[in-house]
Amino acid sequence: QVARFRIFPSRSCLSVPRRMDVDYDEDEGSKPTTTRKIKGRGAEDDDRYAGKAGKFERLAHDDDEAGPARSIEGWVVVVSGVHEEAQEDDVFEAYAEFGDIKNLHLNLDRRTGFVKGYAFIEYETKSEAAKAIKGMDGQVLLGQKMTVGWAFTKPSAGARRRR
Repeated sequence: QVARFRIFPSRSCLSVPRRMDVDYDEDEGSKPTTTRKIKGRGAEDDDRYAGKAGKFERLAHDDDEAGPARSIEGWVVVVSGVHEEAQEDDVFEAYAEFGDIKNLHLNLDRRTGFVKGYAFIEYETKSEAAKAIKGMDGQVLLGQKMTVGWAFTKPSAGARRRR
């Protein structure tokens, strides 16, 4: 391709207008085609994980079957389908009858200021959380049906990765 430009002189220049031919394609093949050297961890084979160094410890499990998992401080239940105009007190009162609530997160949309539609409720014991799930799953709060389940679950034994 050849691009043609017309250069107009300024008032101080008394020269005649010139045309300039520019070929943009001439630099295309001049770039070297070398492969990039990869830097950092994992870039080349090393013996970092050879022998016992590649064996990592595992945490002991309560049981080997799939099911709910305890968080750091308690048992967390996730509630979806929370009405957008629900207040924290509405959700707290509905779920407090199943046990002592340690923590309740009702996230708000920054733009609208309304509830995003879900809540996290943390109970001290697994039995309290299980009662809340059983008692409130499918119930209606402020005209909206809620779905309740465990926030954290352990994978089944077959789905766990073994090294």
